[in-house]
Amino acid sequence: MKDLAITLDHRPGALADMGDALGRAGVSVEGGGAWVANGKGVAHFLIADADEASARTALEAAGIALLAVRDVLVQRLRQDTPGQLGLLCRWMADAGVNIEALYSDHANQLILVVDDVAVGRAVSRAWSQSTGSATTAGGES
Repeated sequence: MKDLAITLDHRPGALADMGDALGRAGVSVEGGGAWVANGKGVAHFLIADADEASARTALEAAGIALLAVRDVLVQRLRQDTPGQLGLLCRWMADAGVNIEALYSDHANQLILVVDDVAVGRAVSRAWSQSTGSATTAGGES
């Protein structure tokens, strides 16, 4: 899985334009979020690895700024256990991994965009083993 980091104009319809462009290109959004920061639209959306080239082309053609395409970590939290998010984030921090974006996918899995994917994967695996949670194949990309 890949994370698309996108900036959008802060105006009605900017997000719709992005969604339309990806849809016309056959790119399915699997999760993500969008918000306004410092007067600019900021979005992170999850797509399948195979859709990266189509997404790049579609966004460029629509005049939408694609800041980065990055690998992600995919982690399932144990929803019945309070503190899972804090615990996982603490393990990442203790390993020196900075979490740059965090959101959920449509399967209620946690998506993390981190500054060091290799170390983040190792932390995610160790954390999963210690808590009985699961990482998914997407976390291995």
